[in-house]
Amino acid sequence: MSNNELKAPFQYKKIPIDQHSIKDKKKAKNTTETLMRIWSYLAREKGKLSLVILMVTISAVLSLLGPYLVGTAIDEFIVTQELSGFGMLLISLLFIYLFQSLSLFLQNYWMIGIAQNTVYDLRKDLFKQFHRLPISYFDKRQHGNLMSRLTNDIDNVNNVLNSSVIQIFSSVLTLVGTLVVMLLLSPILTLVTMIIIPLMYIATRWITKRTGPLYKMQQNDLGEINGYIEEVLSGQHVVQAYSQEKRVIHQFEQKNNQLKQTGFWAQNIAGFIPKVMNTLNFLSFGLIALVGGILSINTSLVTVGIIVIFIEYSRQFTRPLNELSNQFNLLLSAVAGAERVFNVMDETLEEEDEQDALKITSTVGHIIFDNVSFAYEATPILKNISFEAKPGEKIAFVGHTGAGKTTIINLISRFYNYDDGSITLGGNELIKIKRTSLRKHMAFVLQDSFLFQGTIRENIRYGRLDATDSDVEQAAMDANAHEFIKQLPNGYETILDQEGSGISQGQKQLLTIARALIAKPSILILDEATSNIDTITEIKIQDALHRLMSGRTSFVIAHRLNTIQDADQIIMLEHGKIVEKGNHEKLIKQKGHYYQLYKGQLIEEANETLE
Repeated sequence: MSNNELKAPFQYKKIPIDQHSIKDKKKAKNTTETLMRIWSYLAREKGKLSLVILMVTISAVLSLLGPYLVGTAIDEFIVTQELSGFGMLLISLLFIYLFQSLSLFLQNYWMIGIAQNTVYDLRKDLFKQFHRLPISYFDKRQHGNLMSRLTNDIDNVNNVLNSSVIQIFSSVLTLVGTLVVMLLLSPILTLVTMIIIPLMYIATRWITKRTGPLYKMQQNDLGEINGYIEEVLSGQHVVQAYSQEKRVIHQFEQKNNQLKQTGFWAQNIAGFIPKVMNTLNFLSFGLIALVGGILSINTSLVTVGIIVIFIEYSRQFTRPLNELSNQFNLLLSAVAGAERVFNVMDETLEEEDEQDALKITSTVGHIIFDNVSFAYEATPILKNISFEAKPGEKIAFVGHTGAGKTTIINLISRFYNYDDGSITLGGNELIKIKRTSLRKHMAFVLQDSFLFQGTIRENIRYGRLDATDSDVEQAAMDANAHEFIKQLPNGYETILDQEGSGISQGQKQLLTIARALIAKPSILILDEATSNIDTITEIKIQDALHRLMSGRTSFVIAHRLNTIQDADQIIMLEHGKIVEKGNHEKLIKQKGHYYQLYKGQLIEEANETLE
């Protein structure tokens, strides 16, 4: 082994936790609140929890009774060599330890059930919360980091509930019971035993003061690396296309190294506790044996049996302190994870519908924007937008990136609420219509074709869950997807993953069109629907889209202007404002912004053809 390998374990950089500790002091109330919120979940299992507490109490009492009978046997039978009644005492000890084992088994069995139910409820509530948060929340955060809340953080809580709750409660009971019995047997030896308590307190305080912040840093670093992994794996095609493998690996190594550093110091410092406790235990045993021996020889205050009882009780006295210290570290880790979970649960929900919000059963898709303005985090995005989409019309939005096209779509879908102005649907203010009611009449065909893991049939049926198999196949036919589906080995039962591996980008887009068709919407959203499609597939998609848009109010975003020449209205956006509005022929005659953009695309397409 080389010198560098020998030195490696001692070359971890010291992590500054002073600043983090200051933050922790400010969050002391959060820790208490977090524990109370975890308890609110545990309290749902009051019946089983009462049984667990009963079993813990019984096992604690029996753990005190066993050593006491052993000490009694030494004084009354072994020292005096009197065997009458010794057999009954042995039988009593046998039953005590059998019942203690049974109580330990039952408390663990019931507590595991409580822990699993609690974590189930916690995970269910967090997942439900994700679906009540606004789209803006997900836009600003790494998805992998959010996934870490649902997996790693809740797993930490699960680990603590499975073992720590019982051990903490058992340790407290054992500690109090042992102290009371020790005081009754010998106040002098009790005082000797208590000498190590201040040392334990100082050592534990020094350790936990450092492990608390380190565990929180470790959880944050774990969330960061999970988010990065999810991001890189999702964009693996882009990484390889631009030959960024080395850069990605280097960034991962930095994040991985940060996690290694915090994990090393958190686990290393936490590992001091059992070592310190064992040292203090041996010191306690030695002091009890020394002082007890002197008292036994020179006085009648202490017998050999009492010394034996005290040695066992001192172990039972220090063991709960040791366990409490160890469990406190685990508890800190769980609290750090639980805080991250509850932080998500405390996020501002998507604005609730007003109590008198309308539930629309049908709509023809008549939408009017009147002087609508919208700002995202104090940054103006849309300014005084006005237009009318009549029933069945096709409205196309064009403009450079950041012009506000997607924002208008988000306002129509009520993923965001506008700040000023008015948007009406069929004469009703959009913000006064229930979101679920509105979206039931809408369908989306987006640039990034998102498919769920499942069969092709299930992915199409996602647009309307009560659709029959024949409805699914008819929608696929209308979307020009039936032909390629039937060529697959398992047809409509072909299993797809989230990425839709095994089929082309164009075929995935056809499936999303089929999903929109089966929903039978009144309002259709097409966001860059044909921007990443080859020419042949685009013809099929355009044919399917014409069939889909027939009789429906449609809003289209497209960079390729040849796909929107038949639009009833083309709205040209620049920096959040409408600069031009009209049909294709009208805007071409104006020779303004749209004309320049259209002319530029024609030149670009001509150059591509020559190449």
